Amino acid sequence: MKKGKLSIVILGILLAVLWLFPFYLLLSNSFKTPKGIFTSVLNLPDKFFTISNYPEAYEALNFLSSFLHSLIITVISVILLVFCSAMAAYALQRNHSRLSSSILLLFISAMIIPFQSVMIPMTALFGKVQALNMWGLIFMYLGFNASLSIFLFQGSIGSISESLDESAAMEGANHWQIFRKIIFPMLTPMSVTVAVLNIVAIWNDYLLPSLVLPEEQYTIPLQMFMFFGQFTKQWHLALAGLTLAIIPVIIFYMFSQKYIIKGITEGAVK
Repeated sequence: MKKGKLSIVILGILLAVLWLFPFYLLLSNSFKTPKGIFTSVLNLPDKFFTISNYPEAYEALNFLSSFLHSLIITVISVILLVFCSAMAAYALQRNHSRLSSSILLLFISAMIIPFQSVMIPMTALFGKVQALNMWGLIFMYLGFNASLSIFLFQGSIGSISESLDESAAMEGANHWQIFRKIIFPMLTPMSVTVAVLNIVAIWNDYLLPSLVLPEEQYTIPLQMFMFFGQFTKQWHLALAGLTLAIIPVIIFYMFSQKYIIKGITEGAVK
């Protein structure tokens, strides 16, 4: 092996160890008793091993309820984001006009507006229409996350030859049929990439749900905030609760990772 490749391999291994080390600390200490954590944080559980942390954290976190709220909000938001953003990107990409370019530029510009600058007037507005609940939150995610999703889909659709549209149109297909039967199936890698990016962002979001959701609709991040406030000194329960919170996203990522790089690089070469 050449020195250059060997250096890259060694660097990759070091970066992997550095990235996995926090997960090792989280997982190993979640199976320890309090004495085991304070005795040695770095060691494996061995004689301090216990699984009782997870049932206790599950009950204290009200995990089933918060998990269902997070799941409903995330799934519905991501489905709407993927489908609506793909349709919007298709319309903007295939309509070659100054208006389409201006609208696309408007969407891209919206990505640089910080959420903190609009959160107060937005929550005030939604409070007036009594939409401060999970359905109002889903609508907000659709607006805030659409810009990046449309930008990614637009680049991917640009790599698809317009001759496919023209051939389908000659066969009598309308724009909806062309998008649904030809374009959207070809966007699967990018759709998965957009879904992963939005799932991670929405599932882990704390600030927006904290402004919008009532207590009976708390998501996992909100419950974790309350959980840490109650169990700050009980790190064995807090670490078990954190592990429960990140498991769903990790599982989804493991099943979809093969599409991510392909989706990100799509549209780079035409």
